[in-house]
Amino acid sequence: MKFSSASLLLAALAVAACDSKTATTGEAANSNATVSAAPADSAADPAAAETSGTRATATDEANATPAPAPSSIPASKAGDAAAILARPQVPILCYHQIRDWTARDSKGAKDYITPIATFKAHIKMLADSGYHTISPDQLYAYMTTGAKLPSKPIMLTFDDTDLDQFTIARPTLEQYGYKAMYFVMTVSLGRPHYMTKAMVKQLSDEGNIIGSHTWDHHNVKKYQGKDWETQIDKPTKTLEEITGKKINYFAYPFGLWNTQAFPELKKRGFVAAFSLAEKRDQQDPMFTIRRIIASGYWSPKTLRNNIVQSF
Repeated sequence: MKFSSASLLLAALAVAACDSKTATTGEAANSNATVSAAPADSAADPAAAETSGTRATATDEANATPAPAPSSIPASKAGDAAAILARPQVPILCYHQIRDWTARDSKGAKDYITPIATFKAHIKMLADSGYHTISPDQLYAYMTTGAKLPSKPIMLTFDDTDLDQFTIARPTLEQYGYKAMYFVMTVSLGRPHYMTKAMVKQLSDEGNIIGSHTWDHHNVKKYQGKDWETQIDKPTKTLEEITGKKINYFAYPFGLWNTQAFPELKKRGFVAAFSLAEKRDQQDPMFTIRRIIASGYWSPKTLRNNIVQSF
């Protein structure tokens, strides 16, 4: 497929514009927090800095029990929407670019650009606070059947295929035995500043999960005609060819969804879809799983507070 309006597209992608609204009061009030208060920031607490949870966390991560594949869970065992909504939400963070800010970055763009030192401090805080990363398969089993999760579960997700997710985020997560979910936008594969197909395969081979994020970040709410083929079918097939694995999960560009998308995603084999900080659909919560943007402005303490308050 030829690239059209390339300059306009890349300008839009550079912003990595996802909906960064904070969690709605109603949603936060109706969900029980799955995390507890964590230790003080190590920067402000020398004693905390000397007591890293890295080793213990990495051991727990290495010994984690793999979750069953979604296809192995019978429909009869899956709870209905009310049962899913009644379960405490698992905190899910969304990152985009991991790089230091430049003079050209706008104030708004910096929400989606996490400076390298800030990102590393975020992940260290999570490990020191005893958080354990879970896979989307573990999340699916928990949400549909109430399957047990490790203590202080959290999901780390990365959108838009930026190269620094491989060169910076990947080795940082490896220090703690952490795994993540990478939602790949296939138009950018192999382009400057983005991951290659080989990198995506390596992430998958190393135990991370690859998800679909459309071809070129086109808003799902505006799909017409062949858009489902262009934006979903072909990119998903590409990712399955790269990884050699079934692609089960989807993330909405900009975090925006409508109910008309649910049957389209389901008939294409997706079992769940991820939004950004909006209320979940009361009839189909598996296709409106909430995430929050881990803002580039946030210190580890601010991130921790937002995790507790938003979930």
